[in-house]
Amino acid sequence: MNNTRTAAIDVGNDSVKAIFGKMDHELYIPNVIALDTEDRPIIGIEDLNDKDPLEGIHIRVHSPALKENNAIYRVGNLATKSDNATEIDFGSSKSEEDQTLVMLFASLALDAVRDENQDLFRRNNNVVDANYTLGTGLPLREVKEGKDVGYRSQLLSSVHQVEFLVTPKYRGLKVNLSFDEIKVYPEGFAAYINLVMDNNLNIINRDLVDKRILIQDIGGLSTDIAVIKNRNVDDDKAQGYNIGVSESLEAIREEIRSKHGVELDSRRDVVEIITKKNDRNHIMVKGSRTSVHDITDRILLELAKKQYRHLRNTWQKNSQTEICYFVGGGSMVLKEYLKTLNNSLDGYNIAFFEDEKESIWMMANAYYKLVSDFQRKNAKQQQPEKGQDKKKIKN
Repeated sequence: MNNTRTAAIDVGNDSVKAIFGKMDHELYIPNVIALDTEDRPIIGIEDLNDKDPLEGIHIRVHSPALKENNAIYRVGNLATKSDNATEIDFGSSKSEEDQTLVMLFASLALDAVRDENQDLFRRNNNVVDANYTLGTGLPLREVKEGKDVGYRSQLLSSVHQVEFLVTPKYRGLKVNLSFDEIKVYPEGFAAYINLVMDNNLNIINRDLVDKRILIQDIGGLSTDIAVIKNRNVDDDKAQGYNIGVSESLEAIREEIRSKHGVELDSRRDVVEIITKKNDRNHIMVKGSRTSVHDITDRILLELAKKQYRHLRNTWQKNSQTEICYFVGGGSMVLKEYLKTLNNSLDGYNIAFFEDEKESIWMMANAYYKLVSDFQRKNAKQQQPEKGQDKKKIKN
């Protein structure tokens, strides 16, 4: 039987964050794909293997779970340079998008083909058979609608193949992906786990354990507000909304294009303009440093007001709440606007993660903690009780 390797993957709207094994490997890939041809043109093909595979992910994906099977894609940084690059559409469900699965399979395949895993997974010529125990998540709204069940079953029931085409170091390799087990967690609950527990599920933030707290997770396409009471998510009061930052980022991108004639490759470029430490809210126009503060402030303040209304409505229904944590990539974009609104309006007790990496990697870290705990418990249950084997021999 093939060995299984732990994988915790957060397929966020902006990017994929993945943790593998005993936290021995991490991947960060922009969530952008573009349909492509098998022989993509490349300058310096003879130097292909000297380049970083993450800069040239070019794959064919075969899976019964995909609506468009056997399609060829550029993925991540390579896709952002394409004219036909696609990011997940507004109003769509993460569990029903081919793009979610393509990014998931690409991340797993990139881990499976690493030299460090040659002794773990069986290889036959250029084919790697890789088996994973996966922890991942979906927005609260989709879990409440039961979409996690179908998402999990379509992954578990088949073998999925990723073929590396013109990809540095891995050209010509194929990876057959299968799953030993898949755990799909609601994103709000995962955020809570990450707040209060370490990788061994030991409590590290005792002050929060018995508090009534809200966790407002602002993503690209959705917002989840988890209501935590008695160390559990209150499923009835938890809310999921079909509103994230992606639509606003796209509006900023379009207005910059129409007003300044500057074409930004993706929403990721907009995020960098908004969040960079130097020259924030500035772009280069024909070589001149130009402010886009008027565009970003107007559009993001409007979104922050909508997010604040969700906070206010949820807090009013849960009046004994003690604190609300804002998490997710969207909260980093809206942080200053939400703080300003809160200071001038209700003055709720709210908190943000000042460590940008901690906020961005929160979900992946939480999935890792949860799936690792599942594996530990499962292994413990499968161990025979003391003396059990001896009894069998005597009989």
